[in-house]
Amino acid sequence: MKIGFITPEYPHPKVKFAAGIATSIRNLALALVKKGADVTVFVYHQRESEIVYDEGVEIHLIKKQTYKFFTWYFYRKHVQKYVSYVVQEKAIDILEAPDWTGITAFMKFKVPLVIRFHGSDAYFCKLDGRKQKFKNFMFEKLAIKKASAYIAPTTYAGLETQKIFGLNKKKIKTIHYGLQLEHFVNENPNVYNRNTILYIGTIIRKKGVLELAQIFNKVLVKKPNTQLILIGGDSSDIKTGESSTYKLMEQIFSTKAKKQVNYLGKIPYEAIKEHIKKAHVCTYPSFAETLGMVTIESMAMQKPVVNTSIGWAQELIDDGVNGFLVHPSKIDDNSVKILELLNDEALCLQIGKAARQKIELLFDIQKNAEINIDYYKPPIGSIINSLFHIIILNVRPKHPIMYNLFDSYSGLGK
Repeated sequence: MKIGFITPEYPHPKVKFAAGIATSIRNLALALVKKGADVTVFVYHQRESEIVYDEGVEIHLIKKQTYKFFTWYFYRKHVQKYVSYVVQEKAIDILEAPDWTGITAFMKFKVPLVIRFHGSDAYFCKLDGRKQKFKNFMFEKLAIKKASAYIAPTTYAGLETQKIFGLNKKKIKTIHYGLQLEHFVNENPNVYNRNTILYIGTIIRKKGVLELAQIFNKVLVKKPNTQLILIGGDSSDIKTGESSTYKLMEQIFSTKAKKQVNYLGKIPYEAIKEHIKKAHVCTYPSFAETLGMVTIESMAMQKPVVNTSIGWAQELIDDGVNGFLVHPSKIDDNSVKILELLNDEALCLQIGKAARQKIELLFDIQKNAEINIDYYKPPIGSIINSLFHIIILNVRPKHPIMYNLFDSYSGLGK
């Protein structure tokens, strides 16, 4: 099977930006290649146009372009033209794109397009309680409505996105992100730097970092030798207009806390795993995610995680069994759970072991790649015959991609 991914990011030295979407796409792409699939990734908004390779994955970098008028339209059409040419040349069977920004809003392809809910601007605005720009909403809605089917990383993300855009629930399939578990092995989970708390992620309000600063202040009152390690790029703050959210954190940190914080900024992806290994406790008090890759990466490394309790997180962690779930706004409760783990080595090891088991059960990318292939594959090779039988039987197909194609041919769609 030949699969194409359209994305703004991918973890490769020649790609200018990579975050959670990039990691999840690469994990899936490499797993699909191992399953015998031919995978092509199209990365738009790049410095130069170039074709590079990553362990069997062909990556097309598409240069960012600007136009005198309507760049938002003409650049999308430029990407469409490029992708369509490669789709035809390589006989790609299916395309997948993210919901964020509605990049495929004005694109038309001759193969089915699946949208994966990595997190639209509309989704995050809803979780943040922010008003979205009308233009952004329309781009995302147009792109999503035109897709053949949808994949959500969690049931929560799927349901919330369905409500926002008024989608057909039957067209949404939940398939979790996954990890290459062989790359997330902690052979000595009892060896770590005592009294260290690790946070990985963008330093941005929606990730709960301002609450984290308050939580750390509370922890230090009871355990003054604790260190907080922060990894991730800084970001401007939408609410205050401050150019640095980390500066806002500094305003919250106590005098003692400022001396106990080690902000490392952005570091290479491989180095992050070593920091997870060394951490005593990991914490992710986010207000807005679709799944949270760093949470499952930390769990895979047998680390006890104090995680947000909002929606999606309840599909990752069983509270008190393989981690702790606490709402980001509950400062005291967060600090209590962190202190409980810092003071109980046996509990840390117990929760860490259970966390690894949960990841092996639900977030093994090899298993999840098979689910993706099964979801992509069935209807594409036999559209005509299937349509004939469906019309004769007067029954719509159950598979979302076929459902959409049938509606297109029959005129029965909404």
